[in-house]
This record gives sequence, C-alpha cells and structure tokens, in this order.
Amino acid sequence: MAESETGRGAAKHRRALLKAVILVLFVVMAVCVVRFTPVKDYLTAEALGRLLDKVGIWAPVAFILIYAAGVCLFVPGTLITAIGATIFGPYWGFLYVWVGAMLGASTAFFVGRGLGREFAASLVGDRLKKYDDGIEKNGFATVLYLRLVYFPFTPMNFGMGLTKVRFRDYFLGTGLGIIAGAFIFTFFFGTLKQVWASGDWRELLSFNVLFSVALFAFSFFIPKLITRFKARA
Repeated sequence: MAESETGRGAAKHRRALLKAVILVLFVVMAVCVVRFTPVKDYLTAEALGRLLDKVGIWAPVAFILIYAAGVCLFVPGTLITAIGATIFGPYWGFLYVWVGAMLGASTAFFVGRGLGREFAASLVGDRLKKYDDGIEKNGFATVLYLRLVYFPFTPMNFGMGLTKVRFRDYFLGTGLGIIAGAFIFTFFFGTLKQVWASGDWRELLSFNVLFSVALFAFSFFIPKLITRFKARA
C-alpha cells in the first residue's frame, strides 16, 4: 500500500513538473513570437489599422481578440492600448482595451493555473504557505492593490494563476484595478490622435488635450499615492 501511494505520488509530481515545463516553454515561445517573427510588424497603428479595415464592422471584435492574444504573448500593454486609442478614439478605445485586457488576463490566468499551479503548490513550504493562504483569503484586495500600483500586467496574470487566489476575486480585482490606467492612457493617446488628424495645432491648447496630459502625468503618481495610503491605513 505504501509503495503504491509512493508510486502515485511520484507520478503526480512528474505530471506537475511536465506541465510546469510546458508553461515555461509557452512563455519562451510567446516572447520569441513577438520579437523574432513578422507579428511584430503589425504592432503599429497603421499596420493594425489596415488589418482591421479588412474585417469591417467586426473590427472591434478583432481588436479585442488581438489585444487578448497580445496580453498572453507578453506584448507591452501600453503599446496595444495606444494603438487602440489612435484607431478607435479615446472613449470606444477605452471600452475595447478594457474588454481585451480582461479577456487576455483571464486566459493567461487559466493557463498559469492549469499548467503551473500543481507544481507551484508542491514547492510551497510552511513559510510560504501562509502567504498562499493569505492570497486566497484576501484575493480581491491583493489583486486590486497590485493592479493599482501598476505591477507588470502579463507576468502578474500568469503568476496569479500559480497561487490559491479565487478566479472571482482575481477577475473583479483586475476589472476594477485597470479601469483608471486604461482610461487615462486611451484618453491621452486618443485625444492627441484627434488633434493630429485635424491638423489644427491650436487644439494642443484645448481643454481636452491639457486635461489628458494632466491625467497622463498624474498616472505616474498613482502607485506612490496608493502605497502611501495603504501604509497609513
């Protein structure tokens, strides 16, 4: 009986290790795809705009799927956000960016959970277990805080899948936590694109432009303000 349980335990560990290796290979492949294949040539507003023109009314859906894929492939979120804002404008751009980011974040979470959680759990000792349990208990607050302080987006998506955090808490914390950043960046880039398209450079002194610049500058202080507020709480 003991030998049988030992054998099952060893087989379980091998499966967990194999899935963890697949996860690592996936991450390496994702980075290589963006850096060393023609995919990178589409990461401009002009190239992506031409691609979306070909799908007509399905352009928003196509962009959302492209954004989600970009999240999983470690494409910088700010880059795709800027492209979305310049193509769709500050308001629709914000909506499509937010939906795409949520879809990509959820997909990456499930990839991390499905391939890496079992192996990660086997490595958690007594010292780390309390942190893992703490994330499970306070998942929403933890995720929300990390999103508000601009913790690297894609690594966090996969990384949270390795923890015990509930998907509901992860989803709600992410959805709420990225609203401010997504809106600020899309409003900033979308507004500047509108001025560029109009050709009237006097609009650079308009309220919308000055407000977008102020929001963009303020976004860099959000992490410090959140951290200071948390320290005082």
